[in-house]
Amino acid sequence: MLENQLTKTQQLFRDKWLYILLIPGALYFILFKYLPMWGGILISFQDYSPFRGFWDSEWVGFDHFINFFQNPDFFRLLRNTLILALYDLIFFFPAPIIIALMLNELRIQFFKRTIQTLVYIPPHFMSWVIIASITYVFLTTSGGAINALVEYFTGEQINFLSSPEWFRPMIIGQVIWKETGWGGTVIFLAALASVSAEQYEAAIMDGAGRFRRMWHVTLPALRSTIVILLILRLGNFLDQGFQQIFLMTNSLNRSVADVFDTYVYFVGITQGMFSYSTAVGLFKAVVGIILIYGADYLAKKMGQTGLF
Repeated sequence: MLENQLTKTQQLFRDKWLYILLIPGALYFILFKYLPMWGGILISFQDYSPFRGFWDSEWVGFDHFINFFQNPDFFRLLRNTLILALYDLIFFFPAPIIIALMLNELRIQFFKRTIQTLVYIPPHFMSWVIIASITYVFLTTSGGAINALVEYFTGEQINFLSSPEWFRPMIIGQVIWKETGWGGTVIFLAALASVSAEQYEAAIMDGAGRFRRMWHVTLPALRSTIVILLILRLGNFLDQGFQQIFLMTNSLNRSVADVFDTYVYFVGITQGMFSYSTAVGLFKAVVGIILIYGADYLAKKMGQTGLF
C-alpha cells in the first residue's frame, strides 16, 4: 500500500508541469462557470435585489417556481419549446448523418473536399444576425427572391416572416442550412475515417452492393457517435437558442415564437425580474440534466456506449 502511494506521488511529481499547465484552465472554469452558477442557483430562491446582494436578499424558497408553473404562459412556452425541439430531432439531427453518408460515397477527392468546404465553412461561421438578414432578403414580401417566385407561379405572395404557421419551418430550415455541414463533414466523416477498407472489401466479396455496404458497414461505424450526440442533443432539448429565435420573432408570430430562452430575456432583462427568470433557467437546466442521465442510462441498457 505504501509502495503504491509512493509510486503515485512520484508520478505526480514527474508530471508536475502538466498539472501546472492545467491551473489556468481550472481557474477559468471555477471563476467564470462554477461560481456564477452558484450565484444563479442561489438567487432563484430569493427575492433578489442588486442593492442588497446575494446574502441580504429575502429568502422566498420555491415561490418563483410555483408562480412560474401556475403562470398561463408556462404551457404556451413549454408547447412552443417542445415542438421546436421535436422538429430539431426529426429533421435536423439526421441531416448531418445523411450528408456524411453521401460524402463518404464520393471517390473523386477534389469534388469531395470542395463540397465539404461549401457546406461547412460559409454557413457555420456566419452569425445568426447575418443569417436572419439573408432570410429577410429572400423571404420578404417587398422584393424577396422566394416570394417573387411564389408570386410568379401562384399569383400571390406568402408572408413567411410574420406568419405563425411558417415560423417553425423557417427556424428549422435555418438550423439545417447553418449546422448540417459542421456535423456531417467534421464529426461524422471523422468517425468514418476509422472504418477499415478491408471491411468494405469483404462486403464486396460477399456480393454486397453500395446500399448494403452503407447499411451494414458504414452506419454501424457511426453508431457510437450517433448515440453520444443524441444524448448531448437531449441535454439541450429545452435550449432552442436565444439569438436565432429573438431575431426572427415579431409581434405577429410571437404566439408560436416565445420559448424559455426568450422568455428569460424579456422577464429578466427588460422587466428586471432577476430571481423569477433565474428560476425559469434553473428549471430548464434541471430538465436537461435529467434527460442526459436518462438517455445515457437507456443507451447503456441497449448495449451502446454511453456518455459517462
